[in-house]
Amino acid sequence: MVNVSVLGYGTIGSGVVEIIRNHPEIINKRSGDNIRIKSVLDLRDFPGDPVEDVLVHDYSLIANDPEVDIVVETMGGVHPAYEFVKEALEKGKSVCSSNKELVAAHGAEILKVAKANHVNFFFEASV
Repeated sequence: MVNVSVLGYGTIGSGVVEIIRNHPEIINKRSGDNIRIKSVLDLRDFPGDPVEDVLVHDYSLIANDPEVDIVVETMGGVHPAYEFVKEALEKGKSVCSSNKELVAAHGAEILKVAKANHVNFFFEASV
């Protein structure tokens, strides 16, 4: 089982959650493992939305959760995305981001942090 936490539940974040939840057979076959949305971070509430059961408002719950393997950052902007991504990598979680601004501002540094902690930093749709 691979547990994924998504940072941000806007257009991109909700799309990531929807694809993983609605197409598990395809995702699991391609990955070779069972992929599960463990949590979603957002400041807003989403009453009645399927994400409601995994929604958190405090990033530390994700950062300090030893069950989270991968963090998908879809927040946009540099701050607090930079701090969240860096902390996730330092805590041994791989990160995938779609954040062009973050990669432009801190990409080289973030890649070094990932390498030092033996995890991956992938940036999709951001270059």
